[in-house]
Amino acid sequence: MTPLVQVENLEKRFDAVRALHGVSFEVEAGEWIAIMGPSGSGKTTLINILGGLDHPTSGRVVVDGMEIGELSERELTRYRSDKIGFVFQQFHLVPYLTALENVMLAQYFHSITDEKEAAEALRRVGLEDRLEHLPAQLSGGEQQRVAIARALINHPKLILADEPTGNLDEENEATILKLLHELHSAGHTILVVTHSQAIGNLADRRVELEHGRLARITLPVR
Repeated sequence: MTPLVQVENLEKRFDAVRALHGVSFEVEAGEWIAIMGPSGSGKTTLINILGGLDHPTSGRVVVDGMEIGELSERELTRYRSDKIGFVFQQFHLVPYLTALENVMLAQYFHSITDEKEAAEALRRVGLEDRLEHLPAQLSGGEQQRVAIARALINHPKLILADEPTGNLDEENEATILKLLHELHSAGHTILVVTHSQAIGNLADRRVELEHGRLARITLPVR
């Protein structure tokens, strides 16, 4: 079977700075990959390119049969709404919308809103009693769970998470780790940028970057 994600000799330059250099790897559907490495190693740049938020300088990135570098801005917008579910360290919730409305916001790009489906997505992450709460009325862990529900609402092929527990305390981090594990067990393909060894050890494989290069691909310590 063709891998869901194919990264081939990926390069990204910002003027004289080479953020990624010759990175190649593949991801099978249903895998959980942890993208790890020190600060400045290119992790966020890599995940931004995979999500269509940035353009590669050279090389190929193919996700679900679509070569990202060949897509127009309009096609990239559609790609992000159809194929990708984003979870960021900063929750990026709209402060004046309820939890339910924040999840439904992702549906607007498809011109279809389904309140029942959005409520089910929140129930899935354990927030069925927080539908009408504003972000300010939610804990950090609850806000991140709303963000995960929003990422799942359009049934994406690929979930991209950039330091999803970076702003959370230990208890909420454990809650998000349990949720990611459940999503993986349900068959979701997940790529997580993380410094957390706990997340790295839950993944199927770890893609480790150093100075923009692929240093190694390792199996986690169980």
